[in-house]
Amino acid sequence: MIMDVSIRPVLLFVVVLCLVKHFTKKRHRLPLPPGPAPLPIVGNVRGINKNAPWLTYKDWGDRYGDLVYSRMLNQEIVVVNSETIAKDLLEHRSSNYSDRPEIVTSDLCGVGFNTVLMRYGPRWRLHRRLFHQAFRPEAAVHWRSMQLRKARQLLVNIAEEPNNFFAHIQTHSSAIMMSAVYDYESAPRGDSLIALVEKAMKTVVAEVRPEVTAVFNAFPCLLKLPACFPGMAIKKTAVMTTKWVNEWVERPFQHVQRHRAAGTAGPSMVSNSFSKVTDGGETTHMINAIKESAATALGGITSSSLLTFVLAMVLYPEVQARAQAAIDAVVGTERLPNFDDRSSLPYIDAVLRETLRWHPVLPLAIPHAAIESDTYQGYHIPAGATIIPNVWAMSHNEAKYPNPSEFRPERFFDANGELNDDTMSMAFGCVGRYFADASLWSAVALLLATFKFSKAKDPEGNVINFEPKWSSGIASHLLPFPCSISPRLHRFPVERLRSEPHGQHSRVKSVELNVE
Repeated sequence: MIMDVSIRPVLLFVVVLCLVKHFTKKRHRLPLPPGPAPLPIVGNVRGINKNAPWLTYKDWGDRYGDLVYSRMLNQEIVVVNSETIAKDLLEHRSSNYSDRPEIVTSDLCGVGFNTVLMRYGPRWRLHRRLFHQAFRPEAAVHWRSMQLRKARQLLVNIAEEPNNFFAHIQTHSSAIMMSAVYDYESAPRGDSLIALVEKAMKTVVAEVRPEVTAVFNAFPCLLKLPACFPGMAIKKTAVMTTKWVNEWVERPFQHVQRHRAAGTAGPSMVSNSFSKVTDGGETTHMINAIKESAATALGGITSSSLLTFVLAMVLYPEVQARAQAAIDAVVGTERLPNFDDRSSLPYIDAVLRETLRWHPVLPLAIPHAAIESDTYQGYHIPAGATIIPNVWAMSHNEAKYPNPSEFRPERFFDANGELNDDTMSMAFGCVGRYFADASLWSAVALLLATFKFSKAKDPEGNVINFEPKWSSGIASHLLPFPCSISPRLHRFPVERLRSEPHGQHSRVKSVELNVE
């Protein structure tokens, strides 16, 4: 919130500047979309739930409609609460809405290179092309062997240290991206490079949250104030974050370059991108584009969705039992699921879709910006307005998803018992969604085949009830919760999982392992 950054010495300047912008703004004939009445100067800042703004925006949608206008300081915001409107604007009129709003704190924290936050232009288009080459549907298939191998390692880690499942899942997601992007084989646990990336990402998410960026976007001159000035602690944090981010960008990239020079580089996004560069094309511009897009891809991990899946299995044991019965019927108990089984396991796909719907990792997606003024359904959308797709509102639309707070995979089947065409693509919303989908499916299927997730008990044997909690920021991450993980069978194939390369139909021999 604006009061959180204690900038009273410049309050008069802020007031005057906002008044000047308000009275000199060019008027338009068509009305703006309806929305809550803004307060003078600060706009609608005080009316927003800072921990879960998507809930406030959904309430506004219920009151004012699917297209809502608001203002945060001098930034005009149009919130889209409807999937239909989101497709009309962001897909059918993408030429006008492919831009991103200016986020001055992203450069401050060292993530100005991030493709997701980048303004529309030639640099963004080049990054986008590199992403498409690496993770388009045809290319995503080539990563499946690695994804299954990493999923098997996840099983080993959880079997050996079930109480540390949160860290194992986070490591699993990062390890998959490290392998695909850099052909980097991370340590099963405690990898220093993965720890660095996770630390940097956590800090960036905290500092690029909307209520902070709104103040500095409106008045970037505040960033010239010294770090000792009240409310400017972000500048101290930014120095540390930038150092971490620079290592995140450089260290794995240099790993690839060393292997390329030695002729030992394996397939990866970085190596494959260089292989497509024609003679003389390895310019500084192209090298930086490959380096930056690779670092952006590394941030696209799927641990939050996988942790949400575990939470759902704990809270909805009947869903877990049905999913496991489906796997047993198709796969049996002598081997683990693989991608050849996917078409025969529609209920697992339904579980995956419901996980993405139930609590989307990016409840407000990534904001867009209107390049030119536009008209939609009789309303004026100003040039430069920030367009916020409220994925939370779309995924909790009661007309489409009755009782949306409940975890019900059955909602993704049609009257004939077949999976419907609702693939929850709005939850992924990126070029790498096919890769991310396969990473999630492989982990979900193998975890269900191997473990039972349930509520933990205290030393007296009483069930520990809890209320799930989530972090705030541009991404919503599930916070640690108590969970009991036990093997579904008395005998668990952990030794073979360690040593035997998987195959699309590998069969594993059981050995003793007790997991409490």
